[in-house]
Amino acid sequence: MAYGAFTRGSGEQCADELLRRDPELDAIFAANDLMAIGAMRAIKDAGRRVPDDVAVIGFDDIELSQHTEPPLSTINQAIAAQARLMVELLLARIDGQPADGAHILPTYLVERGST
Repeated sequence: MAYGAFTRGSGEQCADELLRRDPELDAIFAANDLMAIGAMRAIKDAGRRVPDDVAVIGFDDIELSQHTEPPLSTINQAIAAQARLMVELLLARIDGQPADGAHILPTYLVERGST
């Protein structure tokens, strides 16, 4: 495990650290797509290939993830549904209604070329 800052550069640094610690590393699951894209750069710079040598998966399913080489596999977390729910909860609070517990929204795997 390596800790980063949710940026492309941070993902590159974390992946470089992981590859130095474990040269046989064969997969990286990044906290978000930007970090995964940075990780893909570090893997290439280390002379390894995605997904042949190291599989990479991100989280968020940002549009850019479709345009990397290879396209990034990722977890989609329904951003529009999150936004809609947050607005509904905010309006309820403004109307004086109490918060009504935890909400779990669906996520799903988007398989592309990096895994």
